[in-house]
Amino acid sequence: MNVSVLDFGLQLPTGNVSSELGCYRPPHWPPPNDWVVSLDVSGEPASRWDEDMWDFSAWVGKPYKLDFAGGRHQRSAPALSPQNQQVLRLLITWMIWGPRAGKSWGTLRSNFQHVPRMVALCESEGIVASDLSRFPRIIGKAPELFSNQTERNDALVLFDRLRRGADALGVVLLDEDGLALLAKAFSESPCKGKEDTEQTPYIPPRIWLYQNRRLRQLLDDFLVHADDIENCYHFCVGTYADAVGSLEAAVTGVRRSDSQTPFSRGKQFVDYRRFAGTFVEVAESYEIAQLLYRWIEPQKRQGLTIKSFGSYLTLVQMGAIAYIANFTLQRKEEAGALRTDCLVWDNDPSVGRIPIICGETTKTDPDSDARWPTSPSVEVAVKAASIVARMRMRCAFAHPESACNEYDRRSPYLFHYSFDPWSTNSRGIKPYSTRPVMPAYQEFMRRFPLLFDKEELRIREEELALAKMFTPNLSKDGKFEVGKIWPLAFHQLRRTSAVNMFASGMLSDTSIQVIMKHLTVMQSYYYGKNYSRARLSVEVEAVTTAARYEVMAKQIESLVDERYVSPLGSNRKEEIIVNLVSDKDFKALVSAGKRGEVSFRETRLGGCTKRGACEYGGIESVARCAGGDGNKPCRDAIYNSDKRPSVERSLADIGERLSQAQAGSPRARALEAEAQGLRNFLNATCN
Repeated sequence: MNVSVLDFGLQLPTGNVSSELGCYRPPHWPPPNDWVVSLDVSGEPASRWDEDMWDFSAWVGKPYKLDFAGGRHQRSAPALSPQNQQVLRLLITWMIWGPRAGKSWGTLRSNFQHVPRMVALCESEGIVASDLSRFPRIIGKAPELFSNQTERNDALVLFDRLRRGADALGVVLLDEDGLALLAKAFSESPCKGKEDTEQTPYIPPRIWLYQNRRLRQLLDDFLVHADDIENCYHFCVGTYADAVGSLEAAVTGVRRSDSQTPFSRGKQFVDYRRFAGTFVEVAESYEIAQLLYRWIEPQKRQGLTIKSFGSYLTLVQMGAIAYIANFTLQRKEEAGALRTDCLVWDNDPSVGRIPIICGETTKTDPDSDARWPTSPSVEVAVKAASIVARMRMRCAFAHPESACNEYDRRSPYLFHYSFDPWSTNSRGIKPYSTRPVMPAYQEFMRRFPLLFDKEELRIREEELALAKMFTPNLSKDGKFEVGKIWPLAFHQLRRTSAVNMFASGMLSDTSIQVIMKHLTVMQSYYYGKNYSRARLSVEVEAVTTAARYEVMAKQIESLVDERYVSPLGSNRKEEIIVNLVSDKDFKALVSAGKRGEVSFRETRLGGCTKRGACEYGGIESVARCAGGDGNKPCRDAIYNSDKRPSVERSLADIGERLSQAQAGSPRARALEAEAQGLRNFLNATCN
């Protein structure tokens, strides 16, 4: 078994247990039955690996035992057989000592409860828990074991982590197909009292792309003019300071109307010394007037004013936060609390530079951290918001009531209250450490009406159908109907981005695939590989895990569509489904798909219906899948005719590379096999 015990280690607080003690890590895998897993207060063995009960009370400081036998005290759960006890011990050992071992006894207690429930369900159904994925009917009973959505989300994340360790563990509770079944069962069985609860809406791709692109245009436009904007800002601040004698006097003075500024012709300003020109003239002199007109609606009477400039700077900060949230799946409060040093790059030999957004850790949960793997795209947002934040820090630091410290000065918040001399704060000045509330997306749009064209947000018929695919009860309150404006919200960004990470093959817009490519890679690498014991956002892991298996279930359902064909003909397609669902009636495919009883993984040509891992993959190369190597196409391959345009582009690209390759070389032979596989696909899907 390919596992090193050096990857194991006890991370839970134990007082004085060092790495030299035998209970720190198992001597080999699987552990020997007499391995000491815990000590008593005297340092003597308290529990051994094969015992029915593990006692950690001495380490926790209060009674704390894990029961592997079950059936005690006349409980409804049955006593576990030796086989199921063995499976349970292996899984729990991985949770306590494995590469992603927990750091909190409380989290361990919560997670421990999820696993025995499933094992006990298997015991009551007369099967070994490691075989559970083979029994969809039994998985369908699992929702009854988890009373609320939090438990279900936590269980799905935990079972997915255990699945990722299956090769080393030597046992798995639920494989990918089993987890897809579980996710589908959860979605179809609402928690008690929550039957009418509407799931977070999925934003249709066109609308999601539109808001994403407009935010990016805002940020790119700002960065093109950043030097001129910064020079204009410091000129305006200096003008206010000159007018009243000092910068402190300017930022602490009474906020005045637009008719009482150094840029107001013929109006009195306190200790007025010189007229600096109207703000429009100032903006034109710094060549940013047209920029402001593009993004900020002028005031009806005064037109473009110094306050318009302040609004534009705030728009850039808020727009940056919204753009970051698109690619980190953060809540708006989390994204709104980031600082200018939030983006770090992790150099990894396998995938290169990996961007991570880092927030301020609260330390309330040692098994989670304020770290979010993200897309390189967010660098633009962090850069733009950082420029504005550092500019505005000049005034914030000068205000005696801001209480800014040196760390604030070095690394200001990307979004914060304004201390600019021209800003109006009806609630008075707050300390810099007081975080402003990031407004709801709808308020953000109302405040800056030029940011989005509402007509572009109007719902189309085909978009509503796609949104309902992932949110069946979407229109129950009438907000989501054809012809209405889609009511964007930050929590929608979280779920939509998570679904888009895994649903590119189901979405016709290839732009989604391009935009989400990097995010999918980074998220999958960090959360999927238990990367270096990194403590990342557990909540985001839960969102992406649920989305992954939800999308898999939707892909399974779509197998009945005519766009899916087998390279070996229609009879083979029927045979694939019949074999997988153990049902001799192909007409039962529709209902079988809805029950999630078909394995499906997306590939470049469509999908793979093989249960378990595939050595060929269908991602980097499709030569084997499509018979480009001279053999028959793979029997488990399913083609999606909607992928013809991307396949045609790939074939043209390979043709160019083939013309530059040395004839007869290994590279040329590999390219020829790939090209033949693509041609086979196009021939099979031409009708």
